[in-house]
Amino acid sequence: MKIDIPAPAAEILDKLHDAGYEAYVVGGCVRDSILGREPGDWDITTSARPEQVKNIFGRTVDTGIQHGTVTVMMGKEGFEVTTYRIDGEYEDGRHPKDVTFTASLIEDLKRRDFTINAMAYSDEDGLIDEFDGLTDIDKKIIRCVGEPRERFTEDALRMMRAIRFAAQLGYSIEEDTRKAITELAPTLKRISSERVQVELVKLLISDNPGKVKELYQTGITAVFMPEFDKCFVTPQNNPHHCYNVGEHIIKSVEAVKNDKVLRITMLFHDIEKPSCRTTDDEGIDHFRGHAVKSADTAVMILRRLKFDRDTMDKVELLIKNHDWRFPAEKKNVRRAMNKIGDELFPYFIEVKKADTAAQSSYLQDEKYEWIDRLNVLYDEIKRDGECFSLKNLAVNGKDLIDKGIKPGRELGDILSAMLSDVIDDPSHNTKEYLLDETNFTGFAMKGNE
Repeated sequence: MKIDIPAPAAEILDKLHDAGYEAYVVGGCVRDSILGREPGDWDITTSARPEQVKNIFGRTVDTGIQHGTVTVMMGKEGFEVTTYRIDGEYEDGRHPKDVTFTASLIEDLKRRDFTINAMAYSDEDGLIDEFDGLTDIDKKIIRCVGEPRERFTEDALRMMRAIRFAAQLGYSIEEDTRKAITELAPTLKRISSERVQVELVKLLISDNPGKVKELYQTGITAVFMPEFDKCFVTPQNNPHHCYNVGEHIIKSVEAVKNDKVLRITMLFHDIEKPSCRTTDDEGIDHFRGHAVKSADTAVMILRRLKFDRDTMDKVELLIKNHDWRFPAEKKNVRRAMNKIGDELFPYFIEVKKADTAAQSSYLQDEKYEWIDRLNVLYDEIKRDGECFSLKNLAVNGKDLIDKGIKPGRELGDILSAMLSDVIDDPSHNTKEYLLDETNFTGFAMKGNE
């Protein structure tokens, strides 16, 4: 097997070899090369100690020298070079307390998480695959190196990484590895929220986002978002639905296009249906008020997982409005664009499509026709430059001040009244019309109501 190593990484290997040390590219870059994927990073493992690596190369950064890692700079690009090591005790469920350097590549590979990530390669020695990673690639399975419970006890985040890799590669998880995840899932509470967030997002934006269900099946979501688990035991006895709430959520996540905000939105859009469920005398379930409650809970969960403010704001707005229906008329679309925002309105459309795709066939064609009609009207509004927000209004605060209106609440109320009128009839969006004395008096009266 031949792997094409990029020139800068190959040069690092050559210099280490010339100095008398072993050196290999290792881990994800080997796996991705075998799979025909473009590696994101080229990590290198070597028998050279950190101080020896630093002596060989002119420009280095001590990125993790206590654990044997030195970043070697080749031009503007950095490559992590790590000494063969044996990890000491993992006291925090994430990092070893200390490491012991070793002269054995195999000892170093033993400490890695999964067989597909425990392969090394150099042009001189070819592929080093002590733990049958190549076989597991052929079988499309995620399997721990050695004893799964030991690997997950060392680093609890590996449990989420197992499911994330399965989602990214379209693999299944080997039985013993899965059993260990289910057994040790509660230990994830020791992992920081930031690290959990990273793995969750990588899973959601993978080619198989529906594997988020495996987080529930293995008990992982019970640790960091127990609200999600309730959805899988909440039925939806309603003509519009054919799945329980949890299954509906999974189907909607799979149906929406690959975008971080959209997939997070679908993951949480119905998260509060369990608390809002009522059943009428005919046995039909209703979930009144679930959109607003779900938006609030989504923000709470995202804040718990240390998401950024921009993501939280967008997800909150989309979830709050995801159940909104209105007649497919231009004025209503303009109002929706005003409420949701020009940037997010196309996201609103995508949310509607995914939500509909995860429902029953009852009135489904009509729902899709409505969504398509909204899309057409949105495109026409954008094409014709029709006004839907204050920034598109033909007048501004200065124009009103020139008319004698003092800055403050009254001025804002008048602008809002003008905008409401223009949204109903875009032809009114001219200075002449809006500042006409009769019309202006009417706007001022509406603003004072």
